[in-house]
Amino acid sequence: MKVVFCGTPQFAVPTLEALLAAGHQIALVVTQPDRPAGRSQELVAPAVKQTALGAGLEVTQPEKIKNNLEFRSRLEAIMPDAIVVVAYGRIIPPWMLALPRLGCINLHASLLPKYRGAAPIQWAVAMGEAVTGNTTMLLEEGLDTGPILLQQEVEIRADQTAADLFDVLSRAGGPLMIETLRGLGDGTIHPQAQDNERATLAPLLDREDGRMDFAAHTARELWNRWRGFQPWPGAFTQLNGKKLIVHRMAVADAVQIDVAGAEPGQAIVRDGLMLVLCAQGTWLKLEEVQLEGKRRLAAPEFLRGMQLAAGARLG
Repeated sequence: MKVVFCGTPQFAVPTLEALLAAGHQIALVVTQPDRPAGRSQELVAPAVKQTALGAGLEVTQPEKIKNNLEFRSRLEAIMPDAIVVVAYGRIIPPWMLALPRLGCINLHASLLPKYRGAAPIQWAVAMGEAVTGNTTMLLEEGLDTGPILLQQEVEIRADQTAADLFDVLSRAGGPLMIETLRGLGDGTIHPQAQDNERATLAPLLDREDGRMDFAAHTARELWNRWRGFQPWPGAFTQLNGKKLIVHRMAVADAVQIDVAGAEPGQAIVRDGLMLVLCAQGTWLKLEEVQLEGKRRLAAPEFLRGMQLAAGARLG
């Protein structure tokens, strides 16, 4: 098939590589402009652009696409069979949705209609899901509301973070997209409308999502959120008026502590462990922390350098 590929970050690269390996004609790769990165703020090309140029593909990086007449004319001249969209980061306008004969096909990293939105992988982990997956769908004007084409399930292991899962779902998405194009081409795939009543949202993360609320969440819920919010915004709280980043933690299931009158956020030291009381009487073990302006330390080393006062509270 003649395909236009729209994608930007590393997550989209395996699908682009799969399209090439399957012999599809990639007439154009559309990605976001180079952006400044790091302390030097030097311009860095998106991962998709780097891969496309390495494969000798034609690349365009429009800042805007909705009313971009030059870009529209270019795509209309190509007249692709399909436009494949993977983590492009731009809303696809109606004129573009209507252009290819097979439609604009999106790879979305959740089992739609669950986790519609910009951060489906992070929220699936943060909410303690045991299973997630990929969905290919036909894009329409709504947010991830289009008809489902194919789905694949992927287990979320208890030791996995969102960062781990990104790689798994990214690699699994390529073969799923190839199967989707094949099925659309030969008429064996029939789009299925989503059940909107079962929809959940996965909004873009912000810094405050990483703030630990010990009164509102159990230890397991906070641990799941920490796994889901890797590498950003992570998990953090306050200690003595300073920000305390928690780099590693674990649920202290076996801990039975009677702290009369203690409230969530109460921190204690027990057998060299730094424990924090959470909702429903559960306890969280902080294993590696970093106090504002200091280096990250394993909890025992941190405790040797800072004596926690009796009744100390986090948050």
